[in-house]
Amino acid sequence: MKILMVNGSPRKGETRAALEEMGKVFTDAGADWEIVDLGAAPVNDCVACRKCTELKKCAIGGDIVNELIEKAKSADGFVFGTPVYYAHPTGRILSVLDRAFYAGKYAFMHKPGAAITSLRRAGSCASMDVMNKYFTISEMPIVSSSYWNDVFRPSEAESDAEGRQTVRNLARNMVWLVRCIEAGKEKGISVPANEYGTWSNFNK
Repeated sequence: MKILMVNGSPRKGETRAALEEMGKVFTDAGADWEIVDLGAAPVNDCVACRKCTELKKCAIGGDIVNELIEKAKSADGFVFGTPVYYAHPTGRILSVLDRAFYAGKYAFMHKPGAAITSLRRAGSCASMDVMNKYFTISEMPIVSSSYWNDVFRPSEAESDAEGRQTVRNLARNMVWLVRCIEAGKEKGISVPANEYGTWSNFNK
């Protein structure tokens, strides 16, 4: 079992601390895990060139997006973390996920996904709404926890104990769901044979 986590902050601060808290649970459960730090290097937005449909990767090179797609191919579950700055996820993680899911949706489909936010006060609900949409458009089971997936300053000694508990429970639920999917595969349960190719256009 391999869990791929993404730190959507330009720094290795509070968001990474929350992901590392989850990593302890993954380690105890015998799961492999990795954190990909998006860092502070420039990241391009998607330009809807649609070249990725031919290339099976993003046509825009020079940043972390295609590396993330490659890592996603061998992952069994995902956690995307973002700090909340202006009541929404960072522009950095949105640009990366827009391109990664557009170009490499096949690497994420039918695998469990979860999002977490780290914040000082407010904006988590709007941020979680945005992050969860990547999962719903890619047929990914969304992993939940015992409360909303928010944590306040997890790196500090007197930090949000409930938030740290929440992300640990989220990690346990992720392990459980991945194991359920693995058990289903062993019993011959395959992914659904869904319908594709029909596109509604309401622009008249």
